[in-house]
Amino acid sequence: MRRGICLALILSVMGAGALAEAPETSPFPRLRPDIAPVVEPVAQGEMPVRPKARPDSAAPLPQVVVETVMPRPRPRPVELLALASVAPTPKTKKQKKAALSMQGAVCGDPAIKGDVLAPIRSNVKGCGVAEPVSVTSIDGVRFSQPAKIDCDTAKAFKTWIQKGMRPAFGNREVVGLHIFGSYMCRSRNNQRGAKVSEHGRGKAVDVAGFVFADGKELTVLRNYNKEMRRAYKAACGFFGTTLGPGSDGFHENHLHFDTASHSNGAYCR
Repeated sequence: MRRGICLALILSVMGAGALAEAPETSPFPRLRPDIAPVVEPVAQGEMPVRPKARPDSAAPLPQVVVETVMPRPRPRPVELLALASVAPTPKTKKQKKAALSMQGAVCGDPAIKGDVLAPIRSNVKGCGVAEPVSVTSIDGVRFSQPAKIDCDTAKAFKTWIQKGMRPAFGNREVVGLHIFGSYMCRSRNNQRGAKVSEHGRGKAVDVAGFVFADGKELTVLRNYNKEMRRAYKAACGFFGTTLGPGSDGFHENHLHFDTASHSNGAYCR
């Protein structure tokens, strides 16, 4: 124990001496000439370059308003505008039915069916038709052969069928007519030296017989009965001339109807 006390005293004395001998300032290390930095002198009047001041980050940036310009559609071509202006409007049922009924029609009448022909010209004076049509049926009554006539004659024929022929036969439905003749450049009754017939002008039609819905047929030559006579007489007035059996001996086998104009009115024999 005595040894430990002595050792402690010795250490305390040594520490106090060391504290008493410590310098007031710490010694700097000496500069070594071989590693000392070289400092270049600054010339007189020359200021060191300073970095430019940064703009105040707190200042708001100017707002740039960008206007969006919507492209305008190009003007439509004049051709398209013209087509749009004449574009057909949807047809009604009535218009469709009317258009359907006009298919194959001539003379502007849906009841008269046939074809439009080119003008008929002839070297014979008085013959020819300026606007001929080839009629195949009128108001549902079929012709045995096309009748080459003008529209005035076709319309007169339609009137006779509706107001003369049908009432004359009553309940017996006529569905067809035997056409004996229409346009032909010839003289009246084929007589030499006679005037040009109305057939040569496209104004005449000859009927030789009637066909009924039950399939039966009547001819002028063999069956000129009461009904047929009524139909023939009813044509007077609708046509300018009507000729038949007993008229002049030239029409015993057919009924002649034409639209000639007479100064004294219709000529019916």
